[in-house]
Amino acid sequence: MNEKIKEIKIKNLEKLHEYRQYLYKNPKLRDLFIEVTSRCNARCEHCGSQCGDFIPKDEISAEDLKRTLLDISKRYDPKDVLLNITGGEPLVRKDLFEIMDYANKLGFRWGMTSNGMLINDDIIKKMKETNMETISISLDGLKETHENFRKSPGSFDRIIENIKKLQQVPSIKIVQVTTVANKKNLNELEDIYKLMKDLNIISWRVINVDPIGRAKGNKDILLDKEEYKYLFNFIKEKREENIMNVEYGCSHYLDIPLEKELRDTYFYCVTGLYVASILSNGDIFVCPNVERRKEFVQGNIKTDNFVDVWENKFQMLRSDNRLKCEKCNKCSKWKYCLGDSFHTFNFDDKVPNFCIKKTYEEV
Repeated sequence: MNEKIKEIKIKNLEKLHEYRQYLYKNPKLRDLFIEVTSRCNARCEHCGSQCGDFIPKDEISAEDLKRTLLDISKRYDPKDVLLNITGGEPLVRKDLFEIMDYANKLGFRWGMTSNGMLINDDIIKKMKETNMETISISLDGLKETHENFRKSPGSFDRIIENIKKLQQVPSIKIVQVTTVANKKNLNELEDIYKLMKDLNIISWRVINVDPIGRAKGNKDILLDKEEYKYLFNFIKEKREENIMNVEYGCSHYLDIPLEKELRDTYFYCVTGLYVASILSNGDIFVCPNVERRKEFVQGNIKTDNFVDVWENKFQMLRSDNRLKCEKCNKCSKWKYCLGDSFHTFNFDDKVPNFCIKKTYEEV
């Protein structure tokens, strides 16, 4: 099965089940998230990793990361694996570009998720020198809302200026803005969209806040049914304007027609199928947004070869039944939803925390 055929299958709901069966038997590492640090210079109310400013004793070393990247490059074509650099805030790590220079010379492609606050001309120079291809900058409201939500006073104007600078760098193919929709900024989405147009943003990713990490203790920011309905209608309308690529994040199964209206491909949770992560302590993990439970840790790059772990473990993720639960047993959408996202599944109660039928269709 060639790559072109497989990509077509992703966009055909009737073929999606067949495609997933193929991936269970033939997992292919495409996206490797590297959480280079758990440190961060912001204190976002929704942070899935609950990041702080302390330096953990077990933070992964540059040497361990370099060795792991070399191991991967010996077994796979580095050009086929996109490194997604995350945190915390990746730019608080002083040796970040030493690591990414090494990755670039091995042939890896890479991009970064950042809050945009620490970017300056020297950082942009290093981004160019190490061939960074993409960057996603977080913007969660207009000035007051964004700064309050992320506990980062004075950051908004600096972030906007940095977005403008990044857009002038020819080697950076995509400057994306990601907005986490929540109760505090839903009424600003229209104004944020106008700002995106003024900035000539080509990719605006809008996702809803999920009940993970710090957001578990900030339930007042979670959306209710009517707010989900507003969010989805908003994204649909902006996509129809076709001014920029506005897309709902990959987080949840939405069903037809919402799948077609809100993004360019159908949902399927790909953690363990072509997505894995290395956490800031070296743990080889599933999607980094998933609850940090011991049973999901597959190894650690300080002691294990990443490729051996990828090829021989992760088996719990390579089956239709990985999120099987009594609540979903008789659902007509199970074949496609499969319990929705791994990162919002309640593993203690064995129920999905997000269900499109409950959250949207029964408004």
